[in-house]
Amino acid sequence: MEVSCLRYIFLPLPSLKENIMSESLNLIIDDASAQMKKTIVHLESELTKIRAGKANPVMLDGISVEYYGAATPLAQVANITVADARTLSIQPWEKSMLSAIEKAILASNIGLTPQNDGNIIRLFLPPLTEERRKELVKRVNTEGENTKISVRNIRRDAIEQIKKEQKDGLSEDVAKDGEGRVQGITDKFIALVDQHCKDKEKEIMTI
Repeated sequence: MEVSCLRYIFLPLPSLKENIMSESLNLIIDDASAQMKKTIVHLESELTKIRAGKANPVMLDGISVEYYGAATPLAQVANITVADARTLSIQPWEKSMLSAIEKAILASNIGLTPQNDGNIIRLFLPPLTEERRKELVKRVNTEGENTKISVRNIRRDAIEQIKKEQKDGLSEDVAKDGEGRVQGITDKFIALVDQHCKDKEKEIMTI
C-alpha cells in the first residue's frame, strides 16, 4: 500500500508555467472567438439596413438628427413605425423637429424621399426593379467580403499571439493544436458569413 502511494506521489505534474501558458492560450482563442462574433453581429446589422422591399425601422438606424446642438439618433427624437409593408411613419416627439428629421434623411443617402405633411413624415419604399435587386446583392456581397477580411485579420492576430507564446516556452505541439483550434473557429465564422449573405440574397431576389 505504501509503495502504491509513493508511485502516485512521484507522478510528474504540469509545471506552474505550463498551466499559465495553457490558460493564456485559451484566453487568446476565446478572445478571437468573441471578436469574430462581433463581426457577425455587425454584418447582421448592416444586412438589415439593406432594404429588400420591406419597410423596417432598422433601415434608419444610422441616421442622426441635430437636437439641441447634439447629433442624436433618429429613434431617440421620434417614434418610427411600420405603417404597411412599404411605408415607414416617423412621428417626432417635438413637431419642431420635422424639418431637421427631413434634412437628415435626405442627407443620409438611403435612397428614400421623405414626405412631410406638417405632422408626420412618411417614407414610401418603391418596388424593386431587377437592376436595383442586382445592385443590392452586390452590396450584400461587399459586406460579406469585408466581414471575412475582419475575421481573417482576427485569426492572423491570434496565431501571431500563439507564436509569441511558443517563443516564451509554449510547446510546439500545444501551439499547433491552438492554431488548429483558431482555424476551426475561423472556418465556422466564414461559413456563417456565407450563409447570412446567401439568405439575404434570396430575400432580395424573391420579393
